[in-house]
Amino acid sequence: METKKYIYWQDEGMWIGYLEEYPDYMTQGETLEELKENLKDIYNDLTSNALPCVRKVAELVIS
Repeated sequence: METKKYIYWQDEGMWIGYLEEYPDYMTQGETLEELKENLKDIYNDLTSNALPCVRKVAELVIS
């Protein structure tokens, strides 16, 4: 089972969030469970090359 970190919050009754690795792609849901399902859908779109010019977050070791 693969896991991904996500950031989320509630705003005016909606749950809003994005995958930590893809901060440019936000989604929302009326419930936390709906938000999680929407995040899974976005992840599938982002990793299947369905969306062009996907930006990612990475770490660079310096020293």
